[in-house]
Amino acid sequence: DKAVYHIDDAAAQATKGLRNIRNHLDTLPDTQIIVVTHAAGVDFLMEGAKDPKNPNIDYAALVADLKARGVKFEVCEITLRNRKLTKDLFIDDAEYVPSGVAEITKLQQREGYAYLKP
Repeated sequence: DKAVYHIDDAAAQATKGLRNIRNHLDTLPDTQIIVVTHAAGVDFLMEGAKDPKNPNIDYAALVADLKARGVKFEVCEITLRNRKLTKDLFIDDAEYVPSGVAEITKLQQREGYAYLKP
């Protein structure tokens, strides 16, 4: 199985999405999962990011655990340019794609990934 998780609003989706991914892998551990972020969705992949509703939740640790299980976390470079963000603001587990929406389209259409939006 292959799934792409689409996150474009970290405050509303990050904690729930990371929990969904953990549960997904607990049930189907061989699933290939890619998380594509853009717009405000990139925020949880920034250094020091925490859940605004629960500051005890450190996103970097959750992402590292999922990355160790094979999950990829991709950041849209168009978002970086539009928001004037640089790659050094992001955790080492983040990867970069030219366009988040183009990446989602490619994964769905060409590579057969199921689309999930937490």
